[in-house]
Amino acid sequence: MGVYKLDNLSAVVVEYIIDKILTGKYKEGDHILEMKIAEELDISRAPVREGIKELQNKGIIDFIPRRGNFVTRFNAEDRKEIFDIRLMLESSVLEILIKEKKLKDHDFHNLTKIMDEMLSILDIDMDDMEKTLKINKKDIELHRYLWEKSGSKRRMRILNNLYLQLQMAMMYDTNMTGDLEMTVKDHYDIIEYLKEGNLEKCKDALKNHIVFYRQGILEDM
Repeated sequence: MGVYKLDNLSAVVVEYIIDKILTGKYKEGDHILEMKIAEELDISRAPVREGIKELQNKGIIDFIPRRGNFVTRFNAEDRKEIFDIRLMLESSVLEILIKEKKLKDHDFHNLTKIMDEMLSILDIDMDDMEKTLKINKKDIELHRYLWEKSGSKRRMRILNNLYLQLQMAMMYDTNMTGDLEMTVKDHYDIIEYLKEGNLEKCKDALKNHIVFYRQGILEDM
């Protein structure tokens, strides 16, 4: 079973399928075959079934009776809704962070480090799909840091539940807009305004960042 020999096999299945989706090997609407994945990972079908069930619950895989499991198709309205929910919740996260002074010097150091790592990915010699995947993972890492620092368990739970759908939508829209550098540099504004405690400018910077992703959606509608 090679690199996939881990204790929690259903988690391995989830990671395996997500990687295939995010690297474009599985596309929207593709049929997910339980037996094929079991053979590829050299494991029994039970953990594969369990992993697929988890992805159904997260809205990543659709089960169609008598036909099977398929990668969920997100239309333009779906992706717009995901970004709208994100904008609403993350704006309130920024408000908590600033009004309650949740971020300390070491937090800004950590956030800057993540942004610098994100920026350095732009210079790595790799194909565009892999680069986009790495940058979007760092993008999510930075935002998750802020979600956790807010201490708002319910907002964090909702945003974490949206995590995979958000990552798929981000992959789709970064590929459409094609401007990875702008995606990366947006974050420096957000963090700078957080440091200044300027809530309105911080919200505007977040909105500009998310609207950038949504632009591809609006053009697609």
